[in-house]
Amino acid sequence: MPPTSPAVEDYLKTVYQHTEWQDQPITPKVLADALGVAPSSVTEMVKKMATAGLVSHVPYGAVRLTPEGEARALQMVRRHRIIETWLVREHGYNWDEVHDEAEVLEHALSDRLLDAIDAQLGRPRHDPHGDAIPAADGTVPREPFVLLANAPDGHEGRVIRVSDRDPALLRAIDDSGLQVGDTVVVISTAQDATALRRGTTTLALPGDARATISLRATA
Repeated sequence: MPPTSPAVEDYLKTVYQHTEWQDQPITPKVLADALGVAPSSVTEMVKKMATAGLVSHVPYGAVRLTPEGEARALQMVRRHRIIETWLVREHGYNWDEVHDEAEVLEHALSDRLLDAIDAQLGRPRHDPHGDAIPAADGTVPREPFVLLANAPDGHEGRVIRVSDRDPALLRAIDDSGLQVGDTVVVISTAQDATALRRGTTTLALPGDARATISLRATA
């Protein structure tokens, strides 16, 4: 594939990640908000990406990745999540500290160094937040899940992912004692009283955590 600029890579990755855990396609406005840029900048970039065959888009409509665009997005997602895993495992970063570092490093590391890091880590399948790391061939391991906000009281499941979009919320979840991989039972998903049970321990969570935690059913 011909090389793309870091800006294009960031756009592709953001479009991919928007629909990774839900089905609603991303609009130019949402894309602008996610990237922290002006809507006019998104309009211009999307036009260039559409011309390059990386996205499909009609005026005022959603932005969707083409097969080539998705392949490139997966390359960047793979880079980002391997780097996040490396920073946590090998350099003592907390899971709320790695996103911004990975945003910089993902554009700088050579393919050879990235593969060496991946091998050193034992070819992990998930990053510290539970997000799947795409394989080198673009395949992505997936599990059926339910968002905590949609889980009924009494639902039992394994925590398979916590969104990394809000570092402060990640720290609050960390302070509660909850970790990716924990098997829990939903006690309540009320905004002011979100709580899970892990074994005999009750974990109180911020209400906003309901929209960031994904569970895998154990049954």
